[in-house]
Amino acid sequence: MASASVELHLKTLPTSPGIYQYYDKEGRLLYVGKAKNLKKRVLSYFSKSHDNGRIRTMVKKIAEIKHIVVETETDALLLENSLIKEYQPRYNVMLKDDKTYPWICIKNERFPRVFPTRRLIKDGSEYYGPYTSMKTVKTLLDLIKSLYKLRTCNYDLSQEKVDAGKYKVCLEYHLGNCEGPCEGKQSEKEYHEHIEHIRQIVKGDFKTSLYKFRDQMQKHAEAMEFEDAQRIKEKLDILENYQSKSTVVNPKISNVDVFSIISDEGYGYVNFLQLAHGAIIRSHTLELKKKLDETDKELLELGIIEIRQRFSSQSKEIYVPFDIEIGTEVKVTVPKLGDKKRILELSERNAKYYRMERFKKTKIVDPDRHTNRIMAQMKVDLRLSEEPRHIECFDNSNIQGTNPVAACVVFKDGKASKKDYRKFNIKTVEGPDDFASMEEVVFRRYRRLLNEDEPLPQLIIVDGGKGQLSSGVKALEDLGLRGKIAIVGIAKRLEEIYYPGDSIPLYLDKKSETLKIIQQLRNEAHRFGITFHRNKRSAAALGTELETIPGIGEKTVIDLLKHYRSVSKVKEASKKSLTEVVGNAKATILYNHYHKK
Repeated sequence: MASASVELHLKTLPTSPGIYQYYDKEGRLLYVGKAKNLKKRVLSYFSKSHDNGRIRTMVKKIAEIKHIVVETETDALLLENSLIKEYQPRYNVMLKDDKTYPWICIKNERFPRVFPTRRLIKDGSEYYGPYTSMKTVKTLLDLIKSLYKLRTCNYDLSQEKVDAGKYKVCLEYHLGNCEGPCEGKQSEKEYHEHIEHIRQIVKGDFKTSLYKFRDQMQKHAEAMEFEDAQRIKEKLDILENYQSKSTVVNPKISNVDVFSIISDEGYGYVNFLQLAHGAIIRSHTLELKKKLDETDKELLELGIIEIRQRFSSQSKEIYVPFDIEIGTEVKVTVPKLGDKKRILELSERNAKYYRMERFKKTKIVDPDRHTNRIMAQMKVDLRLSEEPRHIECFDNSNIQGTNPVAACVVFKDGKASKKDYRKFNIKTVEGPDDFASMEEVVFRRYRRLLNEDEPLPQLIIVDGGKGQLSSGVKALEDLGLRGKIAIVGIAKRLEEIYYPGDSIPLYLDKKSETLKIIQQLRNEAHRFGITFHRNKRSAAALGTELETIPGIGEKTVIDLLKHYRSVSKVKEASKKSLTEVVGNAKATILYNHYHKK
């Protein structure tokens, strides 16, 4: 039930676009949201029941609502983004990125230096970027250095100081990396022509530089200056090679931002590619932590606003995988085929690779987060009412109908808990009857857990199809546990998952982590059961051989195998050794049996 203050605010909300803020009774900001229609959006929180538990909890805590009306939906998006970043409300998506990115600086000087930096100083210098990795910056600067000879010193090369002969050329000049503007050996006009070409290169436009170099090479060739022409050709080769590596799409696709999203239960990953003249000049993936089960559309809209702000993007068109609403200032294109579709698919691949890398790192650095994510995913994939933190899997082993046994393996938080594994000798079933054996072991396992007041699992898996599942369900029913523990069967042939009372199986994605864990459980149960069955058959076979000796009974066989571990060691034992284990009379019988020749 909403408070009187909230009820009054709900009645007076405007229908304009804007942002709304929810506060709790202590005045803490809980949530910031945007809306095309404030009244309609805010009322939706209070006028219907929510499936998501976190939304229900948040709504119960709302004690005060504030709102800000804005002109357009774009303004609402921008304001929402800035407020989330500033206040980081508890129930808003969390932007998982706060690093400082490198820029390329063209210094505001008479002979500008070009260098990387992470600090932006307002002194009239030009900054290009930010770039998402220092490697990209170094590659661009190496390219520029190989094409143009620029100064690296930090002298004040004013006209007066150069004319006065205040400076002398340094080692960089003698190495051929600088043309000596400090001694007036290079004109300001020529230097600034180079700087203009560098501006175009860092913007991703190589056309101007390529045209200039080709023109210069032609002039040198016509003047028979072949060494100079060769030097220019080498620069052309460097530039064209760099461009061919960068170009991945039609060069006509220029000044475009590409966005895609991959998400799971807890996080969204928005990838951004910036295109200029057919080259990818920037790539970045933003990680967003979900708080209220946000949709991909909501996450992508927030991610686009954040990324375009962060990288100061002025692109007038964006490519996205589905329709979104981010205002009228930007053209939104959903590519269906051709080059545009391919570049969108490339963006999606980048998002997937980023997600995979995060999983690998998280598994090492933050195993709890990794476990929580997998448990949440399994709950959704298997349509469970709670996370399967404790899973038990059963498998029968009765090769050729002999020595029927069963195994139960236990996984806790997605990992094998070997101390909890259990083996069962089938007691009540005659012959090879998988269904009856499954019913027996499931019944015995959970009757014991109930009697000993031990915790029950959240999920039981039986190895087999509908028949084995029905047997397991009957055992739970006899114990009064039907409906209290989720139980499924996994059939071997196509890895289909069966549910009680449902003849149509569930097919999980072959690459899904949920299926991998279920397969791991099933394989481990099979291995554990087969090992137990093999040991039992071996012990039975060994015991049979010793028991055929007249005068040697079962207790003597057990004592012998405990001490010697194998029949072959019993055969090789001396009479004295055998006497120490089973006494003189039986030692004589055994020794004479194996040494009568």
